[in-house]
Amino acid sequence: MENVRRDNDFIAAYRANIKRDGADKLLDYLANKSDFFTAPASSKFHNDFEGGLCAHSVNVYNRLIALLEAEYGDSWKDLYSPETVAIVGLLHDVCKTDYYEVDFRNVKNKDTGAWEKVPYYRVEDKLPYGHGEKSVYIISGFMRLTREEAMAINWHMGGFDDRVRGGSYTVGVAFQQYPLAVLTHTADFLATYLDEKKDETQE
Repeated sequence: MENVRRDNDFIAAYRANIKRDGADKLLDYLANKSDFFTAPASSKFHNDFEGGLCAHSVNVYNRLIALLEAEYGDSWKDLYSPETVAIVGLLHDVCKTDYYEVDFRNVKNKDTGAWEKVPYYRVEDKLPYGHGEKSVYIISGFMRLTREEAMAINWHMGGFDDRVRGGSYTVGVAFQQYPLAVLTHTADFLATYLDEKKDETQE
């Protein structure tokens, strides 16, 4: 995938759809008081470039809309408001704000054999609150979420969530009760592994 910034797409979708009390303050926080628009989506796995987190968020939002249309057709808006879909798709990973820091490591140049300092992203978790639950916590500091929105964001990692890997079965209960959580996890999975598949030729 080409390393592109998606700031304008994110902001346009956010402003067009998310209108509830506190939305403006949350966007101001993301834009001016966090690194959301410059952060990577991961340290080395997908969208590990400046602006990758924002690009991933837009990809998940677009995938979520496509999944809703495939599952429910044009009637999906009778089940979920465009505001809810924008909140879940665009904001599911705000937990990754202020999470990565640029560091340097020594790497041998393939052509010259000389050692060079190259930048990389390392995790520096300043708010160790979990993953999906951390996104819910951050968002809730600015605006209220519906229960379905909170569930979808909280469990968007599905079986990759640390709580599940630790033995919790709660995600299965959440998926049974909240279809939007299933679709959000699927959208995240498809965006990560199809839209943002790492180009091995760039290694």
